[in-house]
Amino acid sequence: MEREADRLKLVADPVRRSGRLLLAGGVEQSYVDVADPRYLHFEYVRRMASVADAAAPARAALSVLHLGGGALTLPRYLAATRRGSTQLVVERNPAVVELVTRELPPLPPEVRVRIDDARAAVAEAPARAYDLVFGDIYRAARMPGHVRTVEFAAEVAATLRPDGIYLVNLTDLPPLVATRVQVATMRAVFADVCLIADRRMLRGRRYGNLVLAAAPRAGRLPVGRLATAAVRDPLPGTVLHGATLDAFVAGSLPLTDADVRPDAG
Repeated sequence: MEREADRLKLVADPVRRSGRLLLAGGVEQSYVDVADPRYLHFEYVRRMASVADAAAPARAALSVLHLGGGALTLPRYLAATRRGSTQLVVERNPAVVELVTRELPPLPPEVRVRIDDARAAVAEAPARAYDLVFGDIYRAARMPGHVRTVEFAAEVAATLRPDGIYLVNLTDLPPLVATRVQVATMRAVFADVCLIADRRMLRGRRYGNLVLAAAPRAGRLPVGRLATAAVRDPLPGTVLHGATLDAFVAGSLPLTDADVRPDAG
């Protein structure tokens, strides 16, 4: 039987010499530029970073929780763009942490890494402790059921400060059923929600990643700035919010713990 550590590899980018790709079972999982932590290779990471950039005045330090670590791309980015930010990374897979710690540049002392299940870590997190919570939690290219529910979203909301934002990386394929359910789930908990995506995905022409942003306070999300960043991205995107998000969700219902098998996590 193949060991988990044997499925993980860090390989050099043949095009960008300072780039490193983290592969899990041959599938690209994370990308880090060892010379420039501000360089973000993947489209969805740039979209998540655009929310972080707009969340507070430039260079202001933030308190951040990352659920899912990978190669720690976003923690490195925030350490470079918002010096002094305190960051906790929760990664379930110790083999990932060992490889990344051994092969990539060391993290700033303000970034701590904890090996744990995301939901367990959120349940233990102090109330109103974080400005940003990033969710990028996947196992075998699938988001576990126990981190997709209304109850989990409520637990995350409790960890956020009044102006905090929760960001989720979603992977989906047409007709984006899982994404529509996840939007409905977040809207059951958060007062302000938007979806950032490639227009081709919304038209059912490709599969890939979408980014969901949610805030406890109505009107908190900087939708205009996010829309501008999405349009200017090398892979242009769009932002669904308000009426356009209503139409996207249609009749989709929120997912609860009761809808998820106990072993689905």
